[in-house]
Parts: sequence; C-alpha cells; structure tokens
Amino acid sequence: MANEIDKGTYMLRRSFILGSMAFGLASCGGTQAAIGPDGLPVAQIYRISAQDTDNIQFRVLDGLNALRQSAGVQTVRLNAQLNAAAATHSRDMSVQNRPWHFGSDGSSPIDRLRRVGYGGALTGETISETYETELETLGAWMREPSTRAVLLDSEATEMGISWFQESNGKIWWTLVLANSNQSPIIAQQNAVPLQ
Repeated sequence: MANEIDKGTYMLRRSFILGSMAFGLASCGGTQAAIGPDGLPVAQIYRISAQDTDNIQFRVLDGLNALRQSAGVQTVRLNAQLNAAAATHSRDMSVQNRPWHFGSDGSSPIDRLRRVGYGGALTGETISETYETELETLGAWMREPSTRAVLLDSEATEMGISWFQESNGKIWWTLVLANSNQSPIIAQQNAVPLQ
C-alpha cells in the first residue's frame, strides 16, 4: 500500500511539474500580434538599421544562389560597385516616388554601372516598392516571370543589392546583376545622320 501511495504522489507531482512547465512556456510566447478592425493581424514594420547591411546583402546572395543552383545556373558573387549603383537607384526611386528603372536625371541601369566604375556588362535589374523583407521581396521577384528571368540569367556572374527605407517603413529595393567578364555596352555615335 505504501508503494501505491508513493506511486500516486509521484504521478501527482509529475503532472504538476509538467503542467507548470506548459503554463510557463505558454506565457513565454511573447506578445500577440495586434488585431486590426478587419480581424487580421496588423502588419509590423520591418525596420532596417545600418548594422543590418551585411546580413541583408549576404541573405539575399545566399537565397539567390540557392535558387540559381536549383535552376542549374552558376552562382554569383557580391560586388561593392554594384551595391553602390543599387543604393543610388533605391534612394532615387524614393525621391521620384515611383518604382521604375530610370533615374530622375534620365539615367539608365547601364549609366549607373558606368558611374560607379564597373567594368562589366549589365545583365539585368529588379526593383521593388514594398514593406516586405529582403527574402519576401526575393520570393515575389521569383513569382513573376519577367523578374525571375533576370534573377536566373545564366550570363550573370556578380550581384549588387541595396535599398532605401523611408521613415514610414516603405522600402525601395534594387538588385543589379552583371557579368564581370563581358565588356560594358558603350553608346556609339549614330552612323546615320538624323534629319
């Protein structure tokens, strides 16, 4: 009988400890997301600080290279000049308040590569105006056939990624892909005189 009491006490004690642990873990779950008037969670603003730059660039590089490898395409490496060209364009899109590939001064992606002194050829550029993280943005680009084609271009050998975040949280993303082994396109004088 003493053995049955000890066994019952042990089971009660064990149940109490497990219940306490479960309650403790449930209370450690953090704060719950705020619910908006539509009954859906209110979106949290993804804030980027200067200390996040390297992590973000390498997360995009790793993510893009994983996608390229699974598509059977060579990987790309990060290039500081392409990052600079992307940064300039992201800020400029914010100034213009529109996502498009031309700068406020009429510059093209090729012009921006020339301005930062990049010696290779542009293979493509993807842009976005969003509140999403870098990996969500990369995923959105992969869902669209036109931007997916840019990301998986087999000619690309290098990548640049940058962004500009406004005070309201909106992020202007620019990703540039280029081939360091090809000569840049240089505008030549038109052989046919204009009339």
